[in-house]
Amino acid sequence: MKSRYLVALIVLASFAAIGYGLYTSDETTTTHHKYIGFGVIGLFFIAMPLFLFTESKGKQMKDYMLTKENIEKMRKKESKNTDNQ
Repeated sequence: MKSRYLVALIVLASFAAIGYGLYTSDETTTTHHKYIGFGVIGLFFIAMPLFLFTESKGKQMKDYMLTKENIEKMRKKESKNTDNQ
C-alpha cells in the first residue's frame, strides 16, 4: 500500500517539475529545459516501471498471453454471452 503513495508522489513531483519548467520558459535562463527533462524522466523511467512492478506482483504472465488455451477460453466465454443480442 505504501508503494502506491510513493508512485503517486513521484508522479505529482514530475508533473510539478514539468509545470514549473513550462511556467519559467519565458525567462532568459535555460534551466526550464532541465525541469521539464527531469519531470519526463521521473514519469517514464521511475514512476511507470515502479507502478508496473507493484501492480503486477502476484499475477501470472501466462494468463495474459495469447495461447491456444486462452483462445479456447475466450471462445467459450463469447458463446455464453450472446443472450443480449
